Amino acid sequence: MSKQSIAKKALDQGQGILRLTPTWVPRSFCVPGRRIKLHPDDYYALGGERGGIDERWFASTTPADNGPLTSDNEGLSFIVFEDSGKTKKVLLRDAIGDMKGQIIGERLWKEYKRWPMYSKFFDNKGALPHHIHHRDEHAAPTGQLGKPEAYYFPPQVNNHGGDFPYTFFGLNPGVTKDQVRQALLDAAEGRDNAITSLAPAHRLQVGTGWDVPPGVLHAPGSLCTYEPQKASDVFAMYENITHDQVVPKELLWKDTPKDKLGDVDHLLAVIDWDLNVDPNFAANRFMRPLPVQPVEQMQAAGYIENWICYKSSAFSAKELTVLPGQTVTIKDSAAYGMIMMQGHGTMGVWDVETPTMIRYGQLTHDEYFVSESAAQAGVKIKNPSKSDPIVMLKHFGPDNPDLTL
Repeated sequence: MSKQSIAKKALDQGQGILRLTPTWVPRSFCVPGRRIKLHPDDYYALGGERGGIDERWFASTTPADNGPLTSDNEGLSFIVFEDSGKTKKVLLRDAIGDMKGQIIGERLWKEYKRWPMYSKFFDNKGALPHHIHHRDEHAAPTGQLGKPEAYYFPPQVNNHGGDFPYTFFGLNPGVTKDQVRQALLDAAEGRDNAITSLAPAHRLQVGTGWDVPPGVLHAPGSLCTYEPQKASDVFAMYENITHDQVVPKELLWKDTPKDKLGDVDHLLAVIDWDLNVDPNFAANRFMRPLPVQPVEQMQAAGYIENWICYKSSAFSAKELTVLPGQTVTIKDSAAYGMIMMQGHGTMGVWDVETPTMIRYGQLTHDEYFVSESAAQAGVKIKNPSKSDPIVMLKHFGPDNPDLTL
């Protein structure tokens, strides 16, 4: 059976909704926070040299860039098709390449020729180094796209805050380019560059989020984070010692064009200076959930839906809660991926459930991709529980027609 045939049969079987397999990603510079439901024995399933698994990627057609040890298809989501006791898989990337607008809609296919975003859980025990995702003009010389991203901190996966639930964003107003250049030079020469002494830290709040445009320095804190983002894995680490952990020097120069290696002024140019020193950074970038419709109207219909990521044109995200005992039909104008956070029930023809623990390589019923036609027709969700809500997070591509805030 060809890949295209598998994808078509899977789309037909799901009546426009594709079941996806869990996609686990290790990071050599990270220590897992152990909140993404992976079995305790499996956080180092790929071996100690690969680092701990502290990310799960959703609706991803973007390969992870983890250096020379990166495994085949790392970071890529698979569609699973089960028939007559046999299980077949095909990459979501390949299925979209073959079926185009039948999956993501003609609007996105004509504009991007791909699914142009993905989301993930980032689950680290401590904070990450102050780092940056390049803008398009700085990512392009390495054959990549710039990467805006956003954060939301779901309560269901934040039973503890980790070691440092604070995130450094940008730079303090009044910091000079000479100060930052010196910090980058210190990192390049192996001295502790203490770059976060130039940056403000914000205490993270469960149930809220942040918008992080490309070119903004940030040192994500240790809450388990849901991160919609543009389809890219471009980054560079601008801090070289974080909480006594030494960051490999090659990560300072990651995604730097070969002719700019060793050029500290190039690293400085990657920074979007105005965004980083914005004195109103928190007011401009912090996000509280915003109701999609009047709350009383939604509750009367059996659900509550909030925008949780809504300040970037590159993607958006919603949190949908279906109240206990309710059956609802939810319409969206665009295709989306989704991940279950709480509860169980049915979604269209599929069972949906929220596993407590997942073995590495195990299939689940907690992640799906909803085609544009299915989203526009309306997805019927039934919650049979008398007490437990269904909660799911939904990640959309660029310029969501429904996002009119």
